[in-house]
Amino acid sequence: MPKRGYHHGNLRQALVEAALRLIEVKGPTGFTLSEAAKQAGVTPAAVYRHFEGREDLIAEAARQGFSMFADLMQYAYEKGQPSALAAFESTGRAYLAFARKHPGHYIAMFESGISVNRTAELADAAGRARGIFERAVTELCENIPPHKRPPASMFSAHILALSHGVVELYARNTPGSASPFSPEDLLESGIGIYLRGLGLIGPDA
Repeated sequence: MPKRGYHHGNLRQALVEAALRLIEVKGPTGFTLSEAAKQAGVTPAAVYRHFEGREDLIAEAARQGFSMFADLMQYAYEKGQPSALAAFESTGRAYLAFARKHPGHYIAMFESGISVNRTAELADAAGRARGIFERAVTELCENIPPHKRPPASMFSAHILALSHGVVELYARNTPGSASPFSPEDLLESGIGIYLRGLGLIGPDA
């Protein structure tokens, strides 16, 4: 029986998909290259034709994740137009949807400890995703006087941190962390408090 990776003609991608499955189950540091090779149906030596080590394999999984994430953010942003607030809220909901649908990618992107600057390709993909959030923030803040306007990078970092916290605590079905509210409601209310603090929405919005 031919090895699956070679049979399909795309061993590199077969290894990435194997790593994603292992990351979901064991975490980014809980598996070896040998395990990824076994799942892909090749010998451990074959892995080194495409990746120098486990971190390079995880970095490629993260790159693919950020590329998918950026596409989803762009779609959500455009879907929410013409209202800047609706577009911003749409990207927040899309963040939660991505974390649920692609947990292996999400962990590789945000929880593996791999720097987004490890490769130029990874940095570009992460930058594109971050840029969509920052554009949504910039449009949302257009009516704030420039001297009172928070830096777009800081504003978006706050929202991403809030979104990540909701995912980690309440969107992964972790035992003992159940919330009486849905992750979507928690994120929406948290963002609402933040926006009210900046005077971007009224108390009854």
